[in-house]
Amino acid sequence: MELMARYEDNHFELAIVDPEYGIGASRPSKKPNKAKQKNGTVLNVKHKVYKQKDWDDKPADHVYFNELLRVSKNQIIWGVNYYDFNFIGGRIVWDKINGESDQFGCEIAYNSTNKRTDIIRYMWAGMFQGVNITSDIQKSNIQQGNKKLNETRIHPTQKPVKLYEWLLMNYAKEGDKILDTHLGSGSIAIACHNLKYDLTACELDKDYYEAAVKRLKQHQSQLTMF
Repeated sequence: MELMARYEDNHFELAIVDPEYGIGASRPSKKPNKAKQKNGTVLNVKHKVYKQKDWDDKPADHVYFNELLRVSKNQIIWGVNYYDFNFIGGRIVWDKINGESDQFGCEIAYNSTNKRTDIIRYMWAGMFQGVNITSDIQKSNIQQGNKKLNETRIHPTQKPVKLYEWLLMNYAKEGDKILDTHLGSGSIAIACHNLKYDLTACELDKDYYEAAVKRLKQHQSQLTMF
């Protein structure tokens, strides 16, 4: 709220945010240490253990959303189904292609740029991550084979870089100023860096902020070396 108060009305062309849902995601349960692949092979999995925190105990409120709509011309807001707010406009449904996982099968975002319901598919189920992000079921069902190339998870509600890249390529224009009020893992920062967008973001949790900055710097240094 302090960050947004610095800016005049409609300063940002697009806000892409993932606020608190109020479903207790900041207190993640322990995951099983074995995972069964599609070919029947059972793998031992070492899951990251996250600190128990309280940032997702309550959903984002009307005061936050009113200020977000004030400073941005358009918005993509994840978790729209959890909020008691009158979001009139389009929707984006992200199918995670996570099969019989105990995790949520999809996430829904409000999209002010149109009135459609767009469905995208990208595999995102722990160590099982996809290659393609597309509406095509068959293409999106291709698993990234080399687990060493998977995105490292540093946040319990982390979203993939490819998801943010897809959002920017489809709903942002060259030169747009992007706002993210809940930086989290920093995936959007990597996507904006890759696609050369100007991003303004903040993260209140010191642990996540430092981890996100470290992740972004590592990504930037790898690109420089390459």
